[in-house]
Amino acid sequence: MIRFADAATRQQVREMWKTVFDDDDDYMKIYFRRKYRDENTLLYMDGERVAASLQMLPYRFTFCGTEIPVVYLSGVSTLPEYRKRGYMRQLMMRSFEVAVRRDVPLMLLVPQEEGLLGFYERYGFAQAFDAGEAEQPSLRGLTAKYPGDLHAAFREFDGLFRRKDMTVQKSFDDFRAIVEEAALYDFPPVRSLTGMARVINAGRLLSIFAGRYGQQSFSISVHDGLIKGNSVIFRVAVGGGDASAAAPTLAADVGVLAQLLLGYHTSERPEPFNVLFPEKRPQLHFMLE
Repeated sequence: MIRFADAATRQQVREMWKTVFDDDDDYMKIYFRRKYRDENTLLYMDGERVAASLQMLPYRFTFCGTEIPVVYLSGVSTLPEYRKRGYMRQLMMRSFEVAVRRDVPLMLLVPQEEGLLGFYERYGFAQAFDAGEAEQPSLRGLTAKYPGDLHAAFREFDGLFRRKDMTVQKSFDDFRAIVEEAALYDFPPVRSLTGMARVINAGRLLSIFAGRYGQQSFSISVHDGLIKGNSVIFRVAVGGGDASAAAPTLAADVGVLAQLLLGYHTSERPEPFNVLFPEKRPQLHFMLE
């Protein structure tokens, strides 16, 4: 049975996290105090026992100059004795249904290891964020610049990212959590993370894209084997016009669509993809990893 967490299962989720990820207790205290919420935690139950779980953390994401709600998947885990039974597949599918109900058009995650890229590709995710070599702004420097005033440090931090496209935005509560985590480890350098994206509502994202970056009308046939509402032909009419049958008709599976819409290495794609979808530099960082 799948359901959301509650007070009775909260400790089991925490114990599962420790079993699967073996994070230190100080980090877990920050995570479960600042980020964990019962209503965002899906569980697969074996009787009264939590066998698998995942968390759907809400964020805002600047997409084509517009801030949209996104879900960031975290804590995706199954107890060792329950693996290879299909429980996680059922949880992933339910998370898509929840995202649709909550009107969230895009889902993001950071695979804990390279081998998991293939696992998530089965669920329509595609790599859309590269690991970066350049260091992000120093949290140590920001907090030292405004001693005793974390809100002022956040305002400067927020000003560095709020207008950047294809970037996860942080609230003050998010900022407080990442500062607390960084302080645990003496403020290590932060770089962009390898990340994946999953389109939940293709029509909504294509509409936003067309309003900002479209240069000509076209149609695109999307294949999504898991979310039926995405498997249709979308007509992108630039300027409110009509995308006629004479306009280019493209085809893409839902993973490729995520890469196209986020501008992930689109200049390396053949025409007309490299013309229709401008290249961007999507980034994931400061995600309390």
